[in-house]
Amino acid sequence: MDFSYSVKVEGLRTQVQDFMEAHIIPRIPEWNKDVANGSFPPSFMEDLKSLARQQGLWNLFLPGLRSEEPGTRLTNLEYAPLAEIMGRISWASEVFNCNAPDTGNMELLHMFASPEQYDQWLAPLLNGEIRSAFAMTEPHTASSDASNIQTRIEKDGDQYVISGRKWWITNAAHPGCRLLIVMGKTDPGAEPYRQQSMVLVPIDAPGVTVLRNLTVMNHHHPEGHCEIIFDGVRVPCQNLLGEEGSGFALAQARLGPGRIHHCMRSIGAAELALEMMTRRSQERQTFGRFLHEHGAVAEWISRSRIEIEQARLLVLKTAWLIDEKGAKAARKEISMIKALVPLLHTTVIDRAIQAFGAMGVSPDTPLADHWTWGRALRFADGPDEVHHRAVARMEVKESEAYASVLNDYLTPYEAD
Repeated sequence: MDFSYSVKVEGLRTQVQDFMEAHIIPRIPEWNKDVANGSFPPSFMEDLKSLARQQGLWNLFLPGLRSEEPGTRLTNLEYAPLAEIMGRISWASEVFNCNAPDTGNMELLHMFASPEQYDQWLAPLLNGEIRSAFAMTEPHTASSDASNIQTRIEKDGDQYVISGRKWWITNAAHPGCRLLIVMGKTDPGAEPYRQQSMVLVPIDAPGVTVLRNLTVMNHHHPEGHCEIIFDGVRVPCQNLLGEEGSGFALAQARLGPGRIHHCMRSIGAAELALEMMTRRSQERQTFGRFLHEHGAVAEWISRSRIEIEQARLLVLKTAWLIDEKGAKAARKEISMIKALVPLLHTTVIDRAIQAFGAMGVSPDTPLADHWTWGRALRFADGPDEVHHRAVARMEVKESEAYASVLNDYLTPYEAD
């Protein structure tokens, strides 16, 4: 395994970094002002997207991107360091058409869309003309176990009728959101992981009601994490994605690369926090010393650097495994990074907040917003506990193969 960045990737890293410094970072005050005034997306967003596309910094996340499709085809390993750079600013990914949940939805459609679905939904998504959302989580069930989902998708002639309630549906408040990929049960009597299917639902279909945009730890996200009612929503049967009963498998296919993206953006946020904490510790004095001269702060800096490097290497290994052997072969590593990185995210940022003191929880730094989203990531795409359970199960299963060898290491005490 070689995780060094190729000449191609180093060039793209420089290009993305330069773009961020020239066009995105200077817009942070304007973005904050526009959003605070209720103008979302900000007026400059389309100009930035157009510029990024002109420079070839577009749809960088899709390994299967075809030559006739817009964007730059990269492997997961090649894209990972670019996602890290984008993660330093929460809204930067959208500029490059690499923002969740559109990335995961585009991956799904790229793999499973019919030609008609491609033309209606995937083509405009690849062009950045519309936004989309993924509707799986429900308020009245433990959605960490997808077999609990209660939303019904019932066939009625040549239509599906959808009834249920979803929440924490990211992007559903975005003015450009046009498509909901909805997961529900088409056959409650089937075996647990063949009951679910996915259908494509226009957000303006009769019976779709966006009830509210939920705040995250009381923080408002303009793109939305919405609660949605589906009250007898009807869509044509050709809106089925894949085949009936394949919903759980499609969800798993979607989550593998998406977790790489989330984790690398988190590492970018943690890297920014470490840089800010280190700079702050050289500027502020307490009790006659700079902050970095106090043992506790020096240890925060050291631990943060060690933990970021460890996490980055594990995520890159996971990306390499997905590229080389597929998401199924990387199941354990995918769960490992999903359990590890959000905790790293909040831990490093928490140290930086402590170093900044009161300023760290104010809107004058990005730390509070980054921490808030990092905390939410500890259960987005599956809570920590589910991933630890998955890793433990795989470890236990693998241990059976070398149980007899391990017995040779045991030297029981025998009395004379």
